[in-house]
Amino acid sequence: MMADNSSQSAKRVLEPIERISEVLFGLIMVLTFTGSLSVADIGRETVRTMLIAALGCNLAWGIIDGVFYLMGCLAERARSLMTLLAVRESSDPAQARPLIAASLPPLVASILQPTEIDAIYQRLAELPAPVPRAGLRKGDWLGAAGAFLLVFCSTLPVVVPFVVMRDAVGALRVSNAIAVGLLFFTGYRFGRAVGRNPWAIGTAMVVLGSALVGVTIALGG
Repeated sequence: MMADNSSQSAKRVLEPIERISEVLFGLIMVLTFTGSLSVADIGRETVRTMLIAALGCNLAWGIIDGVFYLMGCLAERARSLMTLLAVRESSDPAQARPLIAASLPPLVASILQPTEIDAIYQRLAELPAPVPRAGLRKGDWLGAAGAFLLVFCSTLPVVVPFVVMRDAVGALRVSNAIAVGLLFFTGYRFGRAVGRNPWAIGTAMVVLGSALVGVTIALGG
């Protein structure tokens, strides 16, 4: 959106769908490690290697995900700024209409009359001159930190049993139970966020997450 200055303060650092996606991503990453453990030959050394690999992988991907989040914020803000500058440089409201309509949600743009879009053009033309270059804000850095923490911290509940339990086989079973519960919880929350049956979506998320983990392990991930 072009008028991103006024709405930025009301926007949460990470939207619900973003938070759910980050947790699901972290869960699938750590499950590719715990899911590859075999009950037949599991031992303390194997568990130690798995823990280091799982934590290290999610740490690295948390950092990468945070960087991608910042890149997305910068790209979105730069696109909005370029649109705003193009609209303000248009000498004729008719030239600005396609630019303004393209920056709006399709449903909103489809119901606006030309006179209404022209009114938006006038309001934008009256705004103070925008900054010449898009940049990152405090909220963007907080969002990147949130993405990192969600990816990394979603590892911890699944690996904690291997740290606190001496029986490696029992720890694996408890870890799998926790992972299934977390997959269901993320699916339940996703279902509520999109207005679907949360119990059905939670169950589907367990099936989907297990399938994705299986495919990842089968492909050597």
